[in-house]
Amino acid sequence: MSMIETAAVEGGGSLHQRILSDISEKILSGVWAPGFRIPFEHELTAEYNCSRMTVNKALSQLAKAGLIERRRRSGSFVRQPQSQAAVLEIHDIRIEVEALGLAYRYERVTRQKRRSSAEDRGLLELGAAGQVLALECRHFAGKRPFAHEQRLINLAAVAGAGEEEFLDIAPGPWLIGRVPWSEAEHRIRAVAADRHIAEALDIATGAPCLVVERRTWSAEHPVTQVRFTYAAESHTLVARFRPSQG
Repeated sequence: MSMIETAAVEGGGSLHQRILSDISEKILSGVWAPGFRIPFEHELTAEYNCSRMTVNKALSQLAKAGLIERRRRSGSFVRQPQSQAAVLEIHDIRIEVEALGLAYRYERVTRQKRRSSAEDRGLLELGAAGQVLALECRHFAGKRPFAHEQRLINLAAVAGAGEEEFLDIAPGPWLIGRVPWSEAEHRIRAVAADRHIAEALDIATGAPCLVVERRTWSAEHPVTQVRFTYAAESHTLVARFRPSQG
């Protein structure tokens, strides 16, 4: 390890992290598009004045996160990061993003507390009108939008949600931590991005998207209905199952 590299490590900002951050930022910002060949290891070693092992460690982590593809004798190339979400699980998007090796950020876009409309009652399967909380949120992976969230919460089942602003915590993990769910329903479909979704996800209008809609109940009481929209090219749904016995 060079003296410069040693000093960087002792100063708390390792060159490994710097290389990781620099390359991730170029990929996620679009400066390096899918298919772009990343500089060879010896070129990065010279650029950062560090050991080959440090560069290899950073590239290996980027490959594990799905940001790059390493090809023997050809080098490393940018690939579109792909997320895998379990179809039958209720998961935290933060965990999904961090599994890609990317920084997670959450943003609440709108919040409206209102008397349920006929559409709201249909989505939540409510038998009568009542108070609901409507939320629109965005989830980011690095600097890029990762998922758009539209959610309804039945305040008759979760009264405390009406006082929560959801500025610092996403509604999903907030609900999981407070309301035990007994039943859930998932619906999965493909859609073309309308102008609103395209702007929210920073994709072209009409681009293919994957929509995951979920409803949950607690002791037969409707709790929430949520719609997550992902850019189709960056998201994969996975289901693992076993044959029934008997």
